[in-house]
Amino acid sequence: MMRLRANTLWPAMHDVSPGFFTVRGNKEMADSFGILIGTSHCEPLLRNNVAEWSAKERGPYNYITNREQVQRYWTERLEEVKGSEELFTIGMRGIHDGSMEGVTTPEEKLQGLQQVIDDQRELIRKHYSRDVAKVPQVFIPYKEVLEIYESGLRVPDDVTLMWCDDNYGYLTRLPDEEQQRRSGGGGIYYHLSYWGRPHDYLWLTTTQPGLIFSEMRAAWDHHCRRLWIANVHDPKVAAYDLELFLDMAWDIDAVTPRTVEAHLERWLSTQFGAETGHAIAPAMRELCRLNAIRRPEFMGWTQVELDKRKYPGGKSVPSKTELTREEALERMDDFARIEAIVDSCGKGVPERLQDAYFAHVLYPIHAAAAMTRKMLSDSDLDYSEIQALTERYNTMNGGKWKGLMSASPRNLPVFTPEAHTECGEGLRVQGSGLRIQDSGLRIQDSGFKIQCVARNACDYDRSSGGCTVIDMLGHSMKAVALTKGSVLSYDFDSPEEGDAVVRIAMIPTQPSDRGDLRYEVRIDDGAPTIISLKEPYRSEGWKRNVLRCQALKETLLRLTKGRHTLYIKALDEHIVVDQWMVDFERERAFYVIPAR
Repeated sequence: MMRLRANTLWPAMHDVSPGFFTVRGNKEMADSFGILIGTSHCEPLLRNNVAEWSAKERGPYNYITNREQVQRYWTERLEEVKGSEELFTIGMRGIHDGSMEGVTTPEEKLQGLQQVIDDQRELIRKHYSRDVAKVPQVFIPYKEVLEIYESGLRVPDDVTLMWCDDNYGYLTRLPDEEQQRRSGGGGIYYHLSYWGRPHDYLWLTTTQPGLIFSEMRAAWDHHCRRLWIANVHDPKVAAYDLELFLDMAWDIDAVTPRTVEAHLERWLSTQFGAETGHAIAPAMRELCRLNAIRRPEFMGWTQVELDKRKYPGGKSVPSKTELTREEALERMDDFARIEAIVDSCGKGVPERLQDAYFAHVLYPIHAAAAMTRKMLSDSDLDYSEIQALTERYNTMNGGKWKGLMSASPRNLPVFTPEAHTECGEGLRVQGSGLRIQDSGLRIQDSGFKIQCVARNACDYDRSSGGCTVIDMLGHSMKAVALTKGSVLSYDFDSPEEGDAVVRIAMIPTQPSDRGDLRYEVRIDDGAPTIISLKEPYRSEGWKRNVLRCQALKETLLRLTKGRHTLYIKALDEHIVVDQWMVDFERERAFYVIPAR
């Protein structure tokens, strides 16, 4: 944390983690380094409910029916930390990432949470500091709490409002002008790993650097500057993404839309020397692209937290992939290419840096590649390779990192040796994205000419201004962020006259305010079609979008043969365009493998 210039820690809250303040010396160690301790969205007033709340001794964690015991529980911690500088989360949810107990209707939820906050402020005043407005406090409108907050919850002006992503890196809300003027300021709670639906990603750190940049820059521009927290399963595994996150926290202009890739290369050069860093940067960039198309943990096309009446344990098992056989082979070839690069470059890395090179370069590339082969080629050798890689990770440097890396987090079905998927047949792959060859214009698949036109969004012919190309974002790796009202235009030739479908692949962002997330598609001077990307949280549409890192929408058109212009206009903020296709064979859909 000191090396990364981080000064705030939210300790873990799982069953295997003891309460931070219950471990002798923890508090003193944090104080000696000037690290401020806080707690997550469901752990008010520095309590770890999973580790510290005993239902046997105290009864239910229910503020409506057991208020006296809950207040006593909070008071104990306030009195324990009195006299030291702490960061208090206020509000209340369930024991472990669940909804508040004892309230059912929207009215009950609002009244119950309002009472909690009002009482917590009085407890802080009485047991910690009489000047409660000067005590650092944060309120986190996470998941269902956002709806309660927006229904009229009163949060004191001195409290920091901490806005959240949807657990997959896309911010769900940003403060409006009135909220930006609060004396408590704004903050961000951002996930670089997650446990939950539609699927965990707790193995490798695979959030695109461009997405981190794009969302955190938007947060800064909306005056979320008081507190940034990154949720990580382990800081060593998330080393680069954490450094990008914290570099931006210290100097928001340290990274620009066009220098995200350069930031990664600088980090690699710092770790392994300029020559090696420069040589492996393209391979690490390609890893980010492949993992955006499908994270290794999502290669089973499976989900968790499903209906247990239909799925044993609430988890689906790998069966069919959205990839065609050709696309599967191409993905495996791409991984083999970058494996060869980093293996070759690793030979020149000094012995003292070999463990670091393995942990941060070889392991993530070889493990992701082996997972791809295991799922797509039905090979037991690749499962064994993952186990061997993980064993090496946990035994290197005399076992210094033993137990840190798991080859099967939570033992989900995708990690089992028998887990394989069946590729789609031919070109018929429903529900996926756009497939673009190196030319970026026309598509050839399975040896057949396909009548379509396709481009990455960054290859526009004209823009109205307010359009920003962002490095290392999207399947194209150069997605284009649009401000409200801005327009991209693309000239193209229609090879024939007839019906066509326009497929627009967008970054699956969320509305930055309480409104919609709309864009407009128009061909030439024709009537515009207005499309909304807004998806209810945890809906099936939202799940598909975050699993493939794209939101794909279709518009039906009739075109004449010859020259045309496609216009894409943002009607709301937070619109980011990745790729598009005009396809004259309407029954087809394609998986995204973009131009490199």
